[in-house]
Amino acid sequence: MGQRAPTSRTTPSRRSMLMMAAATLVLPSACDRKPEPAETKAPDTPAGPPEGTLEWAIQGPWRAADRVRDPARHPMETLRFFGLQPRMTVVDFWPGSGWYTEILAPYLSRGEGTYYAAGFPTGPGADPAQAALMANYEQRFTADPKLYGEVKFSAFGPTTGAVAPAGSADLVLFMRNIHAWMAAGIAEKAFSDAFEALRPAGVLGIEQHRLAPDEDQDPSAANGYVQEAFVRQLAAEAGFIFVASSEINANATDTKDHPFGVETLPPQRLTAPQGQAPDPTFDRSKYDAIGESDRMTLKFRKPE
Repeated sequence: MGQRAPTSRTTPSRRSMLMMAAATLVLPSACDRKPEPAETKAPDTPAGPPEGTLEWAIQGPWRAADRVRDPARHPMETLRFFGLQPRMTVVDFWPGSGWYTEILAPYLSRGEGTYYAAGFPTGPGADPAQAALMANYEQRFTADPKLYGEVKFSAFGPTTGAVAPAGSADLVLFMRNIHAWMAAGIAEKAFSDAFEALRPAGVLGIEQHRLAPDEDQDPSAANGYVQEAFVRQLAAEAGFIFVASSEINANATDTKDHPFGVETLPPQRLTAPQGQAPDPTFDRSKYDAIGESDRMTLKFRKPE
């Protein structure tokens, strides 16, 4: 018989077959493999301070337009200096358009406190501009009770009665208004009404444009500036005890000799006397560079 011709297929050697078998024993199957650990997800980062805190009220998105003034007005430091607490009853004299109301009303509402806005009188004979401002204010702060809670409205003026029930308030605020009350002849009444509203040991907190101590005090404070000694005298005459002062709202660059008084400075930025049309040629650069006014920040207490 003839010799068989070789084929092109090769047969694995015994060594190769043993190595393949060993690998099969060592490598786990896909079913036996342990699953890869799931990627650990970091807990959600809070969007901001806890609701109800003073930080939350100051950083609230509803204050977007007003927060630009926080570096000049220092609301956190000022309110903490006065000793604000969430369960307090607070009376805010002449809150204006509501710069501080936007902070105080939500904060006190969440803390089960009470906020009184002792605004401009709105009855017969009231100043039309003040009455209109108060109408807008009340509409604004009653439109969203979920945010602002129940703001209690009272009034302060030459012939008004109690701004809050006698002895009910923990804190009364005079925020940059004493010069206006001096011009109206009702500064003494403001201190007296505050004293009546406060409970024993209650606090009166004052922020006011500050006149240099060597300047003569205009009884009507026409330029908006008041001597700190004069404010302390008004408080003492009403029965208050001085507690402390702070330089939180000081501004050493304020020269206090502006052509249209303190309202030449931001935020009013007058370029002409009050009530006149703005002067487009007035150079504001000097006054804008100063920023907001130099202000005293004072804390008084009603005796126990």
